[in-house]
Amino acid sequence: MRRIATTIPLSIVSLLLLAGPALAAEGNDNGEGIVGETDDKIITFFSLGVVLFFVAVVILGTIIQNLLEKRKNARKAAHLRSRTGW
Repeated sequence: MRRIATTIPLSIVSLLLLAGPALAAEGNDNGEGIVGETDDKIITFFSLGVVLFFVAVVILGTIIQNLLEKRKNARKAAHLRSRTGW
């Protein structure tokens, strides 16, 4: 509970410190972002990138989990083989 009590105020303060310069930016860019005017092509490629990112995360997570399961099963089998006698 103490960690939450210190994390929330620190998060709020840091967000307020970062929001100030962003809100006070000079000039009017008519809502254009870093890459310029946003059109359908940019939105499509960004969305495709997000989908591919999460697919890659799931695939890598599955591969890592399978490798760790194999290690765990090998360790269990080695432990069972080492038990001899009564």
